[in-house]
Amino acid sequence: MHAAQQMKDEWVMIGLQHEIPQLGSRVVKTPQGDIAVFRAADDHLFAMRDRCPHKGGPLSQGIVYGHTVACPLHNWCMDMNKGEAIAPDEGCVPTYPVKVEDNGMVFLSLTPSGNCPGQA
Repeated sequence: MHAAQQMKDEWVMIGLQHEIPQLGSRVVKTPQGDIAVFRAADDHLFAMRDRCPHKGGPLSQGIVYGHTVACPLHNWCMDMNKGEAIAPDEGCVPTYPVKVEDNGMVFLSLTPSGNCPGQA
């Protein structure tokens, strides 16, 4: 099996869903950089690179509202579904698949969703 295939299929267990605070996040450290896993008020989970495209601020420390996070440095708002900045801001961050099993265990894919070209 090629390394790329192994990476593509790699899911890591990051804990239980209730351990991620609602309207908060948990940071997962990876060799490719930190990934922030967010939990919205509706319990939906999102994962994206923990680095704002504007000045590199830690998105994990931002304010979560709806399915959006506001960067703590300059209030850039990022759509957590797409990883895209909300207009008038421009830019994107890679997002990552997240799955929750019936027992509440959360798994994070280490393969970006491919929605932010050149920024994986």
